[in-house]
Amino acid sequence: MSFRDRFFTPRVARAVTSPSAIVAAGAGAAVGILFGLGVLGAVAFAGVGYAIRVLAAVPASRTSSSTAISPRSLDQPWKGAVEQVQNARRNFDAATRTVAEGPLKDRLDGVAARLDTAVQEAWRIAQAGHVLTKGRKQIDTTRIESDLGYARSRPASASRDATITAMEAQLASAARLDATISDTYDRLVLLDARTDEAVARAVELSVSQADDDSVRALDTDVTKIVGDLEALRQAIEETHSPGAPTSGDQKLGGPA
Repeated sequence: MSFRDRFFTPRVARAVTSPSAIVAAGAGAAVGILFGLGVLGAVAFAGVGYAIRVLAAVPASRTSSSTAISPRSLDQPWKGAVEQVQNARRNFDAATRTVAEGPLKDRLDGVAARLDTAVQEAWRIAQAGHVLTKGRKQIDTTRIESDLGYARSRPASASRDATITAMEAQLASAARLDATISDTYDRLVLLDARTDEAVARAVELSVSQADDDSVRALDTDVTKIVGDLEALRQAIEETHSPGAPTSGDQKLGGPA
């Protein structure tokens, strides 16, 4: 993916107006003043600090070693979700391979780069979903519910109450995992379907006299899909990062 495509991503857009970027600019200005460079020096250092913060948010260029995708390493339904978006990417290549060099080809190349990002994001989401599913299988809710029923039938005591609380917490964890897994998969399937639809439009454009507005609209839609995939991936990562809220009311953020 080109630097331009990596720069115009939701992650960089958030960094442009983030508090950390403003702080970086302020720190740069302070350095300029500290070294006695006057107003112009302070402004220059502020710009450098701001630029460093924004550039740090630009995703790294993906090399062949970082793009290895292996759906077979995943259990269903995550395996199928990755294979679907991979198939869409291959269909795009097959449909646009014969497009002549020119503005249409250039724009379709840009769409192809964003589809590469979509495949990568879908892969990372599916990997996270696979791990969650594996973890959920470790919680035997049938046994816990049976043990909980027995514990509740026992005479009241401090140890009984503590046991019940621990078992109820395990069941609550299982319920949260079920909700997260279901929501993640449903949204990934929706984004896969939107990718398929975008590729179908690309096929149509590649064999017709497409005007620039149609290709631009396709590019915009694919960019939006990539942004939504990135948001979903970040949500599932943040949901289960250390210190993340564990309330049963927590939901993965929806598409912007």
